[in-house]
Amino acid sequence: MIKQIRKPWGGVLTPRERFVRQMHYQPVDRTFNMEFGYWDENFYLWRMFRDNGIKNNAEADVFFGFDPIRGIGGSVFMDPLFEEVILRRKDEKTIIMQNKDGLIVERPDDQHSTISRYLKSPVTTMDEWQKLKRERFDVHAPSRLVDVSRYRRIHGPDAERTYPLGVSCGSMIGRIRDLLTFEGLCYAYYDDPEMLEDMVETCCRLVLHFLDQVLDHFDFDFASGWEDICFKNGPILPPAFFEDVLRPRYERIHRKLSDHGIDIWYTDCDGDVRPILPAFMAGGINCLFPFEVNSCAHPGELLDQHVGLRIMGGVDKMELAKGPQAIDAYLATLLPYVRRGGYIPFCDHRCPPNVKEEDYLYYLDQKRKLFTF
Repeated sequence: MIKQIRKPWGGVLTPRERFVRQMHYQPVDRTFNMEFGYWDENFYLWRMFRDNGIKNNAEADVFFGFDPIRGIGGSVFMDPLFEEVILRRKDEKTIIMQNKDGLIVERPDDQHSTISRYLKSPVTTMDEWQKLKRERFDVHAPSRLVDVSRYRRIHGPDAERTYPLGVSCGSMIGRIRDLLTFEGLCYAYYDDPEMLEDMVETCCRLVLHFLDQVLDHFDFDFASGWEDICFKNGPILPPAFFEDVLRPRYERIHRKLSDHGIDIWYTDCDGDVRPILPAFMAGGINCLFPFEVNSCAHPGELLDQHVGLRIMGGVDKMELAKGPQAIDAYLATLLPYVRRGGYIPFCDHRCPPNVKEEDYLYYLDQKRKLFTF
């Protein structure tokens, strides 16, 4: 049993009712209370986590009394994965290994939070992709069958469920970036566009195959996705690629979602998403998550500019690290958008350990005071 440091916020709506109403610009009793999570280091650097045995984000959600939000996902990318194998030691602090995507990577031996250095991808040519596609991207593989009855036992009847339930729509390009590496993706865009588009099409078919198995069996409240295809200077690939190659695949997925009454679809994409936001929205993605402020903009800027856009996240983690006065000032700028709806505020990525734990608790308490209506 987890001893909560903060009790769940009260209210007259269920979490599911609150989420649905807030995402549709309707009045709510208070904001939906959620956070995206924490760096791994937080779990041993923050005393409140150590003293209470909180070791991961799922336990932290209970610890802080957040509103529950759940999702159902399937096998929509590489399956089976590669075996993780340490190949050799580069020096006392660094190892060379094969990761689960088959890439050869260099990483610190102590496994502290950092991005690995990618040395070699398993895919550099169309022949290599076709071989990998046959072996690990077979849409008819038994591992891609969904145990619907298991999920039904977990989530119970739709009419009795009190929390929002989402369905995962995977990734059309973000996971491909992981497989090819940043540089490999850029080279593929110019040197082998047919291979790259076939990879996107394969991802789309895998997602559609998964959706066909679950959409008839659940009353989903939203759809989710993951791209992470941008950084502080914009998208890795030109916006034209998103318009010409990705948008048609998003549209196919969106039509299937719409046929089953799902009209909220967020994708997790860090960095400056503004150049590709028109393609996202035209394809049916109408919500951004977790919306990093410093590499993009204040969430209000995009919410004011794009009719129908929703945002989840957008609380500047840099301001959280500055203490109570900065926290108050920043939260005040979000109040009009929380009141209007279509916006759920939380830290704009995993909360880093440079945020003092007492300031984080202050932030949670101030969020409750300011965003309870």
